[in-house]
Amino acid sequence: MIELERTFLAKHLPEGFEKLPNKEVIDIYHPKEADHPVLRLRKDGDKYELTKKSPVRSGDASDQREQTITLTKEEFRKLSQLEGKRVEKVRYYYDYNGRKAEIDVFKGALEGLVLVDFEFTTHEEKDSFEMPEFCLADVTHEVFIAGGMLCGKKFADIEAKLGEFGYQKPL
Repeated sequence: MIELERTFLAKHLPEGFEKLPNKEVIDIYHPKEADHPVLRLRKDGDKYELTKKSPVRSGDASDQREQTITLTKEEFRKLSQLEGKRVEKVRYYYDYNGRKAEIDVFKGALEGLVLVDFEFTTHEEKDSFEMPEFCLADVTHEVFIAGGMLCGKKFADIEAKLGEFGYQKPL
């Protein structure tokens, strides 16, 4: 499967966002020793999976080849005992101009980071999409913001890079 996506830093959260449908997401990246691990164990609400992502074309993080294996809760529980780099967030679903925005509010060590993702079915949709006013900057191609790069980090570790975009914690 090819995933077409754009990622933005949040400038502020849409009014009433805390009432939006949401779910807890836990990602554990492997191998722990990798600078940018690409193997992800995920608890996505009540779904569990193992995913490997890789760019379709070098230098274009908006097109990702995604291979996913569905897991049972017990398989997730057992695999989550392996040492990896962990990221926790709450994902909110927001309707924006006929599109579904996934607003990720990070918890734990990355508390203060809020990212907004949009997925697309065609390259034309992705390329013509205009950034919403509640977003600050398009960070789709910023390597430091990739899930595999964020895992195991603290907000303080990325604060200077976020500052280059004028990012301030929106909560």
